[in-house]
Amino acid sequence: MTVTKSSSILIIGAGTWGASTALHLGRRGYTNVTVLDPYTVPSAISAGNDVNKIISSGQYSNKKDEIEVNEILAEEAFKGWTTDPLFKPYYHDTGVVMSACSSAGLDRLGIRVRPEEEPDVSEVTKPEHFRQLAPAVLKGNFPGWRGYHIRSNAGWAHARNALVAAIREAEKLGVKFVTGTQGRVITLIFENNDVKGAVTADGKIWRAEQTVLCAGANAAQFLDFKDQLRPTAWTLAHIRLKPEERALYKNLPVIFNIEKGFFFEPDEERGEIKICDEHPGYTNMVKSADGHLTSLPFEKTQIPKESEARVRALLSETMPQLADRPFSFARVCWCADTANREFIIDRHPEHPSLVLGCGASGRGFKYLPSIGNLIVDAIEDKVPEKVHKLTRWSPDIAVDRKWRDTLGRFGGPNRVMDFHDVKEWTNVQNKDTAKL
Repeated sequence: MTVTKSSSILIIGAGTWGASTALHLGRRGYTNVTVLDPYTVPSAISAGNDVNKIISSGQYSNKKDEIEVNEILAEEAFKGWTTDPLFKPYYHDTGVVMSACSSAGLDRLGIRVRPEEEPDVSEVTKPEHFRQLAPAVLKGNFPGWRGYHIRSNAGWAHARNALVAAIREAEKLGVKFVTGTQGRVITLIFENNDVKGAVTADGKIWRAEQTVLCAGANAAQFLDFKDQLRPTAWTLAHIRLKPEERALYKNLPVIFNIEKGFFFEPDEERGEIKICDEHPGYTNMVKSADGHLTSLPFEKTQIPKESEARVRALLSETMPQLADRPFSFARVCWCADTANREFIIDRHPEHPSLVLGCGASGRGFKYLPSIGNLIVDAIEDKVPEKVHKLTRWSPDIAVDRKWRDTLGRFGGPNRVMDFHDVKEWTNVQNKDTAKL
């Protein structure tokens, strides 16, 4: 399909991938780009509107072709974090400790971390090895923990600030962001077996020569993905440190146990440590009018009490001095899982003017500097074949999809949970952080 620099392009969603796509369209000289989102940017429900996100090159597959493509994508992303002046200020090369406890967890860890291929990786096999990483704050017993310390070329990014930077730069390049009721998409415009734009809540019809769907966990509300997407949620909490404590935690490597959870050094703006309990995720399964099961995302700035218990258990094993501290913020964070945790970046085979940038599968933020470049390649029909093979529209692999598939994740009860079964939620008094 012929696309010119003046073609009208409409992006649905101003989260991580929508913002990245807008940025790269602007950088390539496109002059008629509009982004629609119901929230003031950065979107309050975007998974990327967060304090910290892990930046590392971990693998999620042991298949040679998938490893090769994911390495290409990861290298492009990391190049962006370390060399692009727009994103470089937000990356912190603190290192990452990847660990597990059970034999199954350690086997999975062997897929995600390949120490023989990384020159700056060392094993951590004893509790004292973990404590030595930051003796002033890592005071726990680390029972049964084993793993790897990736000392460099891994760390975290200040997610919200990087996302805002991408949006502001896109605006400077001429991209228009429309938010609020005017940006709340009600439906795509389906005409003549194609998509010709979208209709927003104020009744306005937004026609476009190219429509790009980057709506994250909400994408399946606009298009039949034939079970390729499962909106899945994770849970996080913040603890605000006292001003006099914050220097002790500075430069703490990211500590990630794939069966327990992870945490970061405090952000400099609020002095808050973000902690996530690790688990295969929550769904919110409901039946549609035609009886089809789907997981429906919702916004909530609280977490289940069972998640709070897991967060505090993680802290008891690692930083017991914080285990009983009150939370300053808590949130449910949604993403969209594909059946194989690979992205969907493709032109829709039945709607030739619709391009998809979906299925981040819980690992999409680290690609903020570069994923838009790939999505623009899809708009221009020039995605490399070996990449397209992995990121193609592929309902064939979602036939008879098992909605409770853990997708290789561990933690909690080691199964996908559902919010309908949650009996009690936290009552965190989210203050200024509630703007996240």
